[in-house]
Amino acid sequence: MNHLSTLTAAPHQSARLGASAGPMQPYSLAALRYMIATWRWRVRFRYELAQKSQENPHLIDDMGLTVAEVEAEIGKRFWQR
Repeated sequence: MNHLSTLTAAPHQSARLGASAGPMQPYSLAALRYMIATWRWRVRFRYELAQKSQENPHLIDDMGLTVAEVEAEIGKRFWQR
């Protein structure tokens, strides 16, 4: 089981995609804001993951991740899932 898929789901996604909000237009200002927020979340998540892997490598193992999975995630660009 790939644990990164559950870790990389942005916490704000479920709140923004609620049934009451309705679908976003592909080129709307709301869609642009959502995309930028997601990119910022990914940058922050990968930075924190890199910090944890350097400072406390035993925590990576406790999360159920391998060193290769962590390095692959850290190596991604902000737009990559």
